[in-house]
Amino acid sequence: MSRNLPLLFIFLTLLIDAIGIGLMIPVLPELIRELTGTGLGGAALWGGVLTTAFAAMQFLFGPTLGSVSDRWGRRPVLLSSLAAMGAVYLAMGLTGSIWLLLAARLVAGIAAATQSTAMAYIADISAAEDKAANFGLFGAAFGIGFVLGPLAGGLLGELGIRAPFFAAAALAGLNLAFGYFVLPESVTDATRRPFRWRRANPLGALRAISSLPGAGPLLIFAFLAFLSSVVYPAIWSYFGAERFGWGPGMIGLSLGIYGISMALTQGLLVRPILRRMGEWRTVLLGLSLRLFSFLFLGLVGIGWLVLAVTPINALGGIEDPALRGILSRRTPDNAQGELQGVMASLNAVATIAAPLGVTSVFAFFSGPQAPIYLPGAPFLISFLLSLASLPFFLSATRDET
Repeated sequence: MSRNLPLLFIFLTLLIDAIGIGLMIPVLPELIRELTGTGLGGAALWGGVLTTAFAAMQFLFGPTLGSVSDRWGRRPVLLSSLAAMGAVYLAMGLTGSIWLLLAARLVAGIAAATQSTAMAYIADISAAEDKAANFGLFGAAFGIGFVLGPLAGGLLGELGIRAPFFAAAALAGLNLAFGYFVLPESVTDATRRPFRWRRANPLGALRAISSLPGAGPLLIFAFLAFLSSVVYPAIWSYFGAERFGWGPGMIGLSLGIYGISMALTQGLLVRPILRRMGEWRTVLLGLSLRLFSFLFLGLVGIGWLVLAVTPINALGGIEDPALRGILSRRTPDNAQGELQGVMASLNAVATIAAPLGVTSVFAFFSGPQAPIYLPGAPFLISFLLSLASLPFFLSATRDET
């Protein structure tokens, strides 16, 4: 029980992060319109600014907080993050200014960068053979939050557009209280590392981690995986409406199926698959499923078929925890926070860089000027990016052999 309670706290922390983002989706456009007095188009532009600001802070502060936790411990960083998130949600619920909302999202991006600290805590308390499976907690929390967040946000939004923010603040506060009593420190004197600014910034941390044996190609592989996967949140709603004529209800259903499939995959299937196949083959299986999914979505125009293969799309997510397990084993115990910070920064860069390109490709190939009508073209680009990542993984596999 004493071992399971900290893992439960970490899971709840990741879950609350995911739910908090989902809670805002139904009400954020209306809140922005109220604060700015603009129409839906203007609100969408502000929404893009808020998203970019959030991701930029994750990029800048992921390695910093990871290095802070390597020096001063995971517990103070995680508890401070929850306190900050609670304050941020409360501020967002009370704000009367779009600029204060932007400032809150900047602080939220810094606090959410502690996802890397949560993953480092998992690495600290897991045996080498269990790390990859336990990293599946991240995907399971994301999948459940992906379903519960928008659903709860929509229901609470009926009480008022600010109600979801107060609910998220309460969740963060309750989890903070829980963590205060059950979360022991996982960094010991043997694994504690001095804090160095040259390693605590994104570029310095990336150089340090990529210099580890075989880690460089794996980090490139991870970045291309993150970059290709941005296509889902960037265009899914527009793609469903254009390609299949889906309305909000069907789009919500498709996202719900994906979230449930992701939670089941990461929570129940990752461990037995890893036990049977090992980390390297699990990554290759996940990559194969990702290639199939991108190619299928790029070419198939039958809506019910897309829904039918959604669980296969989600199953491709087994790649991430297996890859994190491989990288974690190649990283010294006193640099686990730094590693997870680098992974968070790479994901943030992909989140910042990819949406504009992906949506532009979608607009071109679904518009009247397109040489061929192909709304699924962004998925085909993601297919090519994933295919291009394969040589980097194979080179790391040769190094391991």
